[in-house]
Amino acid sequence: MSWPVIILIMLCLFALNMRLYIAIFASVLVYFVFFSPVPDQIAVQRLIGASQNLSLLAIPFFILLGTLMDHTGVAKRLLRVADLLVGKFTGGMALTNIMLSTLLGGVSASNLADSAMLTRMLVPEMERKGYNRAFAAAVTASGALVTPIIPPGIALIIYGLVADVSIGAMFMAGILPGIVMAAMLMVAAYIVSKRNGYPPSRDSWPTTSETTSALVGAWPVLVLLVAIIGGIRANIFTPTEAGAVAVLIVLVIGFVIYREMRVAHVVDALVGTFKATSSVMLVIMACSALAWILSLEQAAQQLATYITALTDNKYVFLLILNLLLLFLGMLIEGNAILIVMVPLLMPTVHQLGIDPIHFGIVVIVNLAVGCLTPPVGTVMLLVCNLAKVKISDFMKQSTLLFVALFVALMIVTFVPELSLVLAR
Repeated sequence: MSWPVIILIMLCLFALNMRLYIAIFASVLVYFVFFSPVPDQIAVQRLIGASQNLSLLAIPFFILLGTLMDHTGVAKRLLRVADLLVGKFTGGMALTNIMLSTLLGGVSASNLADSAMLTRMLVPEMERKGYNRAFAAAVTASGALVTPIIPPGIALIIYGLVADVSIGAMFMAGILPGIVMAAMLMVAAYIVSKRNGYPPSRDSWPTTSETTSALVGAWPVLVLLVAIIGGIRANIFTPTEAGAVAVLIVLVIGFVIYREMRVAHVVDALVGTFKATSSVMLVIMACSALAWILSLEQAAQQLATYITALTDNKYVFLLILNLLLLFLGMLIEGNAILIVMVPLLMPTVHQLGIDPIHFGIVVIVNLAVGCLTPPVGTVMLLVCNLAKVKISDFMKQSTLLFVALFVALMIVTFVPELSLVLAR
């Protein structure tokens, strides 16, 4: 029963604001030095072994895809499509912002890349149109939370690897929950806009010629979506191969079709991808070693026994899980929670008869909400920094958006078919 000690050490290091992977590495080292008879070489093997999974190559490909999207001109064309769809309603720019995040979620794969791009593109423009700057930032950040749920979100890939679930099935499972999240956020943004008198972004409904022009301009994005999701579901290629194909298509879109991309943009994207991938891989390696320790100590079985002694109702379990993950999401980065908690909870999930695909979507939605909560909400911190908004102002303007996200989370949690109907 040494595993609670190393978990406590890890949490204490988190509280001291130590880097995530260093805190986990340190707790793993403490276990092998003080509690384990296993040779130290095993610790090194467990750390390095996690990086040898070829399926992990999907992660840098999709990170690169999201980074390249910023330079293709796709966002501007999708913005026009989004404006045609919802711009006539009250608070048109706020609704367009969320709609654009939803459309981009199917191609960018990264909520950080999405939020950074839209903060630069839309927040200044919304402020010029009379929107409160903090509200514009809050809408941008909350809309970006849809990105991990809409395929090909990186969290869907990581969960598929950790839980040994089909990544293609996870991609399909994320579509409807992502749309529900976007719809709830748009309702909240509409209510705030109505209350504050934020105007529509266009005076009339789109004409046939406007609609045709916008769709023709955005057709390469449809090709990209079909290549990613359709190719995987039709077993034409694996998620890793889909990422490589998607990057090639984006390069063609940027250099040949829209002609807005430059070689310097590709170099910058590669550097950014290297940094982001390094960060993700260090966390995955550290968490994999920790997960192996927890498996060795039979922590999952002990936790399953404890939980099922409290309740054998899967919906009560999911409610408790939501509260736990929302709390952890305030303190710990989402990928770390995903890699550590999922192996711990899977025995309980199977014992209670919860579909692992539905469970995965519930976990990912929880962790997406955690990106918006202080003190370590990564999307919140990024958007506040780029938009020059105080966190206190951001939180004040986010109240109704948080309510919308919570309602969406409850719908996803207690309506399993929402996640499973397309996955089947």
